[in-house]
Amino acid sequence: MTKQFLLLALTALLCTTTSAQSMKEEIQKDFNRSASNYTAYIVPEADYKLTPAPKGYEPFYLSHYGRHGSRWLIGKGDFTDPIDILTQADHYGKLTPDGKKTLNLVSSFYDKSKDRLGDLTKLGERQHHGIGKRMTEHFPEIFSGNVYVDARSTVVIRCILSMIAECEELMAFNPKMRIHNDASECYQYYLNAPRPDKVKEAIKDSRSIINDYRLRYVHPERFCKQLFNDQAYVANNINAMRLMTELFAVAANMQSHDDGPSLWYLFTADECYDLWRVNNIDWYLRYAAAPATGSLAPFSQVELLRNFISTADTIVSGHHKGATLRFGHEVVVMPLSCLMELGNSATLVDDLDKLDSQWVNYRIFMMASNIQLVFYRPKKGNGDILVKALLNEREVSLPVKTNMAPYYKWDDLRTYYLNKIDN
Repeated sequence: MTKQFLLLALTALLCTTTSAQSMKEEIQKDFNRSASNYTAYIVPEADYKLTPAPKGYEPFYLSHYGRHGSRWLIGKGDFTDPIDILTQADHYGKLTPDGKKTLNLVSSFYDKSKDRLGDLTKLGERQHHGIGKRMTEHFPEIFSGNVYVDARSTVVIRCILSMIAECEELMAFNPKMRIHNDASECYQYYLNAPRPDKVKEAIKDSRSIINDYRLRYVHPERFCKQLFNDQAYVANNINAMRLMTELFAVAANMQSHDDGPSLWYLFTADECYDLWRVNNIDWYLRYAAAPATGSLAPFSQVELLRNFISTADTIVSGHHKGATLRFGHEVVVMPLSCLMELGNSATLVDDLDKLDSQWVNYRIFMMASNIQLVFYRPKKGNGDILVKALLNEREVSLPVKTNMAPYYKWDDLRTYYLNKIDN
């Protein structure tokens, strides 16, 4: 068996991991995996190794888009809505011991969130320090010597702080590095682009589909019995489905904090799995290449992909080296990875009941998720510019032919992407 065949087999294995491993079993082992976009960044395993560069080649440029790291919940109502429901029930003596425990835990943690909603957490900061450090370890050739890094962020503070954390690690590796940091509304058109009208039209009916699946998959009866001692009171006063999903979101986001109390005692493994399945369908319909919404959602990121191409053109034609770092949000990472067809991100699934065996949202857009295109050129003489893609620091396939996976000719990939977004 040749080395090249082994590389291709490994790439295929990475793309089919979802179907090979039961998501239900994965969530049973770790409820945090059911958190979708709240899932804390999963660092590649210690023994995970990147494929060495082809003989005679070295990396010279890294082009990146990264989501901010783990954060506080964004909306005040994320805490106060369930608190108000539990407080009223407690007033009437309708809470079980677990109901009282939950009210106390959520209320105490809400007090800590004062003036912090949406902020980057300490864990989120550490995630980006780790990513930046591993960039220099994986690609020291890019970040050594007289090198220039252009780093830009959306205007949201958690994104700016994520950018700073990553750049601090680059500077620690090479104090002589020149880094330009910027954040401005003028970059929003590609760092966090508004959805085109055609995309909005395509996904407008997705909510009704998602609600149908929520009614099929999510059953709050046991959950309510754990919290409330009077089910007639629940039936007459509480939207059980809404309360369950709201407390699930609070529980899911607790992993963003070093001192977040666990609320997973409120949910069974089956409930976590079913709630995740609904969220998985939700994200797939609204942001991925779902056939049910015309596969149009990824095209919201056309301007960002054009920026990847134009900045690479500048570096390649000028024979420079360095990095372009961009920082934003999961609602960009998700459709961009699908538009770029990274690994199985753009998988087409008609039967949404089977989606969980073919497409997993958090493997694309967990907290601090990131896309890296790494460019290579010959150490001596002329030759093709090669590129490989990393999704969350793991090598993934690209949508053009190659006989040296995971490396691809940049000219082939560039032409493919331009044809896709122009047509």
